[in-house]
Amino acid sequence: MWNERFSKKEYVYGTEPNQFLVSAFEKLSLSGKVLAIAEGEGRNAVYLASQGLEVTAWDYAASGLEKTKRLAQSKNVHVTTELVDLNHADFERNKWDGVVSIFGHFPDELKQKTLQGVKDTIKPGGHFVTEVYSVYQIPYKSGGPKEEEMLYRPEDFLKSFSDWRIIHFFMGEVMREEGELHKGLSHVIQFIAQKPE
Repeated sequence: MWNERFSKKEYVYGTEPNQFLVSAFEKLSLSGKVLAIAEGEGRNAVYLASQGLEVTAWDYAASGLEKTKRLAQSKNVHVTTELVDLNHADFERNKWDGVVSIFGHFPDELKQKTLQGVKDTIKPGGHFVTEVYSVYQIPYKSGGPKEEEMLYRPEDFLKSFSDWRIIHFFMGEVMREEGELHKGLSHVIQFIAQKPE
């Protein structure tokens, strides 16, 4: 599905970065090596690269990674792209200064496995930044999965990262205008946490 969706010429989620990611970057002054998971067509990875970060984008849709490369080239930045199925991802321990996941939605088992991988792969002192649709999103009809299992509950983050420093947590309504597929009032969870030194 994703390969087909991203094979369209236009960027289905637009080329501008997610608003929450931009505000998180300004707040945290992120630096170093950052991994963007389930990155799709690259809008967030390219933004982070334009801010001077060394960015690697993972996705399992080759067509999305091709668009990531094109977008990076058009902005005169470099993003390393890797074709990765998160079911078989190698979350190398203490490798990244930060991990970003913007609207990365997965079935429950993979969701928990991925969050554990994120915890393992971030270096001490590094950050995890995410914005996702909450379980209350379905009636909003402004984007995201239609199956509740693919959406997030607060405890997915608050319990999983209870031993980290939680810098920002928000659940509620925001406006999102991100291409043709994220349009209008949405119900999201935003989360930033820092791994203990």
